[in-house]
Amino acid sequence: MTEEIEEKDNFIRNTVLISSVLIGVLLAVKSSESDKFAPIKDQLNEERKLMDIRVLKDYE
Repeated sequence: MTEEIEEKDNFIRNTVLISSVLIGVLLAVKSSESDKFAPIKDQLNEERKLMDIRVLKDYE
């Protein structure tokens, strides 16, 4: 009976450990992607600012 309880505890511990590692890997990859594409995002924002031209007319 004690062996079953001990085995179950190991299963839960291993599941939590694997889940934690996978979440850490996903966060690291997401952070890496954000850093990699930051210059492109800045360039797109700059182009959007340059193309934001408004023409004002007098409507009477």
